Amino acid sequence: MQRAIELARRGAGFVNPNPMVGCVVVKDDVIITEGYHEYYGGFHAERNALTNTTADCTGATLYVTLEPCCHHGKTPPCTDIIIEKGVKKVVVGLLDPNPLVSGKGISILQDAGIEVVTGVEEGKIKELNKVFLKYIKTKRPYVLLKTAMTLDGKIASCTGDSKWITNEKSRELVHKLRSEMMGIVAGIGTVNADNPMLNCRLDCQQSLHQPIRIIVDSKASISTDSRIVKTSCECRTIIAHISSASQENIEKLNSLNVETLLCEDKDGHVDINDLMLKLGQKGIDSLLLEGGSCLNAAFLQAGCVDEVYAFIAPKIIGGTQSKSPIGGQGIELMKDAITFDKVEIEQIENDILIKCKMMSK
Repeated sequence: MQRAIELARRGAGFVNPNPMVGCVVVKDDVIITEGYHEYYGGFHAERNALTNTTADCTGATLYVTLEPCCHHGKTPPCTDIIIEKGVKKVVVGLLDPNPLVSGKGISILQDAGIEVVTGVEEGKIKELNKVFLKYIKTKRPYVLLKTAMTLDGKIASCTGDSKWITNEKSRELVHKLRSEMMGIVAGIGTVNADNPMLNCRLDCQQSLHQPIRIIVDSKASISTDSRIVKTSCECRTIIAHISSASQENIEKLNSLNVETLLCEDKDGHVDINDLMLKLGQKGIDSLLLEGGSCLNAAFLQAGCVDEVYAFIAPKIIGGTQSKSPIGGQGIELMKDAITFDKVEIEQIENDILIKCKMMSK
């Protein structure tokens, strides 16, 4: 199962909004074939493993991280080929919460006389597929808020300069996150200040997924000279706006291959909960939030952040006018603080990365 989990990870960034799934087939204590879900719309892990071998799988044991599917979707049911190939035993890591499967796959295998064992390495597989598990249940994206700050909690100097707070290794990890998440979100303030590309830039980027760029821009006022707009033919780009946005601006952006998304108005700004609902309806299952302090605050106040990656560099900027990661009005009493748990801490050269998840209710 641990090998199946390793294989499953290879699908990161390519299978969304499907889960990452790996499969290993063992016979006479030898792995005879293996596979994983490689890309959205492609064969699932079990079918890849069982069709990519000439070995006789009769009497074999199949290990798979997620319950085999039993319905016709973009590909045929995996239960069919498992039965057809004469597999004797199936070891499942995690039951599929998808209502189309959810225990039905296991029942079909058992009815065919196949022994089924469940719950092996379940915790690791839940963590691996945290995005899928949230999306399949709520149809809303999983949101990871990324911040990079100094020891004194600043994300930029008083002039707005922020290049670079963290070291190269930390920035490389952020680009890996961009390659794995389906979308990346920033606010118009960040675009105006930094003129970013918001893409994945790694040495092997040709083989990597490029995130959908989503700009929260209530007035649809983004400059057509911005790098975001100029590269909209290369990377899918969505501008989220409200009804008071200029129709002329919207039409101009549409003519330049930029998608526009009308959202509900909340105090003159895009309603974040409505944005999450509409992005989920578009099949976008995960977001890397790289907003400025105002957008970060809006997502947190809306209860839309699932996880935080806080990079802390051993630097001090100082200054009352220097920017911090979270803006807005903030809380008045400590008892009202937004609380996270499941804290992990790691060191990346001279930077510290703190990972934490929204505290379970």
